[in-house]
Amino acid sequence: MPEHVLVIGSGRDLPTRLRRSRAGTRTTVVCRLDYLSKLRETTEHTRIIGVRPEAPAEEWTELAEAVHARDPFTRIVAFGERDQDKCAAVGRALGLAAHSPATVALVHDKHAMRVRLREAGVDSTASAVVSGVDELRAFLAAHGTPCIVKPAEGSFSKGIALVREIDEAAAAFGRASGELGDLHGTEVLVEQFHEGPQFSVEAFSEAGEHQIVAITRKYSDPRNFVELGHVSPAPLEPAQEKQVHDYVERILDALGIGSGATHTEVVLSDAGPRVIETHVRMGGDEIPALAHDVTGVDLAECLIRHTLGEQVLPGIRATLAAPRTPRSSAIWFAALPAPGVLAEITGLAAAREVPGVTEVESLVGPGAAIETLESSASRVAHARAVAPTAEAALAAAREAIGRLTFHVGVRAADQGAL
Repeated sequence: MPEHVLVIGSGRDLPTRLRRSRAGTRTTVVCRLDYLSKLRETTEHTRIIGVRPEAPAEEWTELAEAVHARDPFTRIVAFGERDQDKCAAVGRALGLAAHSPATVALVHDKHAMRVRLREAGVDSTASAVVSGVDELRAFLAAHGTPCIVKPAEGSFSKGIALVREIDEAAAAFGRASGELGDLHGTEVLVEQFHEGPQFSVEAFSEAGEHQIVAITRKYSDPRNFVELGHVSPAPLEPAQEKQVHDYVERILDALGIGSGATHTEVVLSDAGPRVIETHVRMGGDEIPALAHDVTGVDLAECLIRHTLGEQVLPGIRATLAAPRTPRSSAIWFAALPAPGVLAEITGLAAAREVPGVTEVESLVGPGAAIETLESSASRVAHARAVAPTAEAALAAAREAIGRLTFHVGVRAADQGAL
């Protein structure tokens, strides 16, 4: 029977790949009105339904039910992060396979995730949701420093602050609650900070069975933890790698994640791995591309086939077990030290000539307003490279970024009072 897939959110090029994966497959998209501009090949969808951003899950469900009654869906998928809760609610209402609302709630609510992992004996990291500076100071006094303070909800690494002294509490709360930025929450999450290198773990699950595909080392700005670069595979000893594998599988089990692609961020502390957060989607920052470079596993293709009901774990495992010439794949990002308006980027051709470089891309165009590094959306370009070792791949990607010149006009408002 031809497939009719309900896609929740935009999904970039993945709905197109979904339709092309199997003859006769159709897609209907339900997404936020502010995401409509991100849709590709719009006339190839059977229909597109735009929903106001503040609409509750019930509204999404009612709209999907109305279409389903006339033109039944066979599958449902959300490729992105934001509306996984809508996908779970609609999937349950229509009887289509999707993550459960409870699992998505645990993944999206960072504090609830911490509580669940403590209850399951997986991770003992202390955390709390606080609504004022005094509550934050009380947590710091009880659990000590350093601690991470961040928005209870949010993305793009916005509003994160590392607190090493109690007298930094007020500034950290202000940053995380939005008083110093564009976030508008009133609750802030505080949790113990674990020192150590950080990693992203890409996995795929079917019927409650998990397979770790790749571990990627990540490099972040020490002030606000925005990612500056990644390299895969992470340079780990076999014992460390097994430790991370086992730990992430326990996290997925504890949160009830039994299917699809996942992206889990961990820190390897002196006490062992500790989770930063997890997601029921593929990783961003081109991490799936890095994983593909070094393992041969195309996570996007696996997710598409999985969405259409195919079994993919045996193929993933066969690809991982196949002989391959060892190599590393890295990405590095550019960010600017001052705000302004981008006039042009020069040096792209020279950057692409660096040995090992496979891609150099600008992330903003002429006329774009540029800010200093406050979130992942602040980054202005990236370069990818492959090489025999992690060090060589990172060096090539960074050299390519170093060959770029950003011509930025400074706005009068950014110059400050004279």
